[in-house]
Amino acid sequence: MNERVVGGRGERPEGKAETDSRRTILITGSTDGLGRWLAIRLATDGARVLIHGRDARRAEEVRDAIREATGEDRAEVLLADVSDLGQVDRLADEVLARADRLDVLVNNAGIGTASPGGAREADEHGVERRFAVNYLAGYRLTHRLLPLLTASAPSRIVNVASAGQQAIDFGDPMLSKDYDGGRAYTQSKLAQVMFTFDLAEALKGTGVTVNALHPATYMDTTMVREGGIAPWSSVEEGGEATLRLIEGTDVGTGRYFNGTREARADRQAYDGDARRRLRELSEELTARL
Repeated sequence: MNERVVGGRGERPEGKAETDSRRTILITGSTDGLGRWLAIRLATDGARVLIHGRDARRAEEVRDAIREATGEDRAEVLLADVSDLGQVDRLADEVLARADRLDVLVNNAGIGTASPGGAREADEHGVERRFAVNYLAGYRLTHRLLPLLTASAPSRIVNVASAGQQAIDFGDPMLSKDYDGGRAYTQSKLAQVMFTFDLAEALKGTGVTVNALHPATYMDTTMVREGGIAPWSSVEEGGEATLRLIEGTDVGTGRYFNGTREARADRQAYDGDARRRLRELSEELTARL
């Protein structure tokens, strides 16, 4: 957690473009749903937005929407499949190459419970896909960008988690036995909250705040619809709750919110030993790069 990353892994490269004085915000998974709403809203409010997605066409559509809404080119597109940690590292490299400051990082990219045929998916290192996308990618990206976030302080990290949480079984964290997509999703979301608490404690005094939230229940997003669930709430509702953690003056650090209210996470999130085990697991998995 306190590693000093060098050699293109944390230091800004030479020959960077002229400094942009606008607030710079990176939102992962910003080509659809909550991320898209946030990207357009924040750019409309004057921020420079780094749009992240996997699909170039959809990312450019968001960039075009921002250009239409603002009359200016306030967004840049960054492409990466965050299920691949190698691409997460390349995403971090690109952010460091393009941005002289990073005021807000929103770890929003995620996938739901459904997988083709309900089968377990894992990469060549055995990392289960939901754990990789929903949690480990944000863990890796955040650590890679911490030097820039710290240099830009006061700055903020917002982890978009979920009220759906389930304790991690450290005996089989990748769910190689008795796989269930719902469990994979809920433990990955709890991991985000545990990471939030851990990192907020480590960053005390740096000017970097870290919070997590469940933005709204079953928002009208592609993820929810693909899961066969009728939406319960709007993207705007979740967007406003997330925006509060990005811009609010009273949100503090190391907190978990359900919408706009501070809430209690799964009890494992408050277990220091469990958080240590998650940190060690995360360091082990990312060290395989």
